[in-house]
Amino acid sequence: MSEKQDTGPIGIDVVTFGCRLNAYESEVMKRHADAAGLKDTVIINTCAVTSEATRQARQSIRRIKRENPAKNIIVTGCAAQINPEEFAAMEEVGSVIGNREKLEAKSFASLSTGGLERVAVNDIFSVTETAGHLIDGFGDRARAFVQIQNGCNHRCTFCIIPYGRGNSRSVPMGEVVNQIKRLVDEGYNEVVFTGVDITSYGEDLPGTPTVGTLVQKILKLVPDLPRLRISSIDSIEVDEPLYDAIIGEKRVMPHLHLSLQAGDNMILKRMKRRHLREQAIEFCQRVKKARPEMVYGADIIAGFPTETEEMFENSLRLVEECDLTWLHVFPYSEREGTPAAKMPPVAKAIRKERAARLRALGEQQVSRLFTGALGKSAQVLVEKVADDGTATGHTEQFIPVKLSGQLKAGTIVPVTLSTVDGGVMTATLQS
Repeated sequence: MSEKQDTGPIGIDVVTFGCRLNAYESEVMKRHADAAGLKDTVIINTCAVTSEATRQARQSIRRIKRENPAKNIIVTGCAAQINPEEFAAMEEVGSVIGNREKLEAKSFASLSTGGLERVAVNDIFSVTETAGHLIDGFGDRARAFVQIQNGCNHRCTFCIIPYGRGNSRSVPMGEVVNQIKRLVDEGYNEVVFTGVDITSYGEDLPGTPTVGTLVQKILKLVPDLPRLRISSIDSIEVDEPLYDAIIGEKRVMPHLHLSLQAGDNMILKRMKRRHLREQAIEFCQRVKKARPEMVYGADIIAGFPTETEEMFENSLRLVEECDLTWLHVFPYSEREGTPAAKMPPVAKAIRKERAARLRALGEQQVSRLFTGALGKSAQVLVEKVADDGTATGHTEQFIPVKLSGQLKAGTIVPVTLSTVDGGVMTATLQS
């Protein structure tokens, strides 16, 4: 949950913790802050997925104020939404705004005039709609992010996020399609869905369309979109239209990040997850059989309450049985107010040790992927080009690549993957 700091057009600093949706929303806030004329301001966009993420946010606030005493610090994000009093009590903090308020231009207009109350955090469960905020993408105009959904209707026993994000609410299909059309017209070659629980998309919309329906409509109505990356999904909620797009449409990238969390059925039950390990394995094998180039990432929690060594080993085996590669591993972190926090805990040292074993296995899986890719052709989306001409980007399978040549950010180029250099692969341009 480390921080990522970006500077807005007029020197507004935004420090982002946590998920891709937070990073997306930081871009929205930078634009609102710019339009409002805010200056000498740092926005801290917090995460609440673990207690460590919240601790890091507090630490960052103190450090930034110590190093920049004249800066006004605005705190927002999930941790601020869930516990605004904790941040309001910090003498370094000028304002605390909620997850709804941070996306509204009027909040930043009021901040610039001093007209917003110091703590502006309303009930997130009263929010019934999600606006499709259109942003210009990240970095050097390479990859665009489109929010299709926010919030979550599920109540996993370890998760505090619904209390920071509210219930699931979806951006209407027509609005999503129109956003993507505009982005493609502006030259973007890859679009990534963002949301909290994107496979719950459409449950609140008329006719209850699914994310599979949305994907099929985008592929049909935006034929010039070269790459669509679906991002994190709950495999048990994949319907046939989404499955058909995943296995049959080359414009849908062969890279899925799965919300698995554990590989033991008893732990999954205690987490209040909706799938069994057998269902996760069946999904992964079914997709891989139909589309062999598919690569999976996954979220896995190590040391969930009551987890025995045998239960943990089921999670280790799941990595190999599902052929998982890009692992996001979290040692279990108690969140006050969640049912799991009341369950018999696993010792923190054991959680840390199990997380290290999972990460080591994940690194082995990545190494195996890289070795298998050597000498093969790929299409790389060029994301950044340094002054010396060295470029970085990702393949369809999300393999990080560096290469050289006369390259422009945002373009897709054919390459041959030639060597492995640490955590990236090097590639040569194909003529």
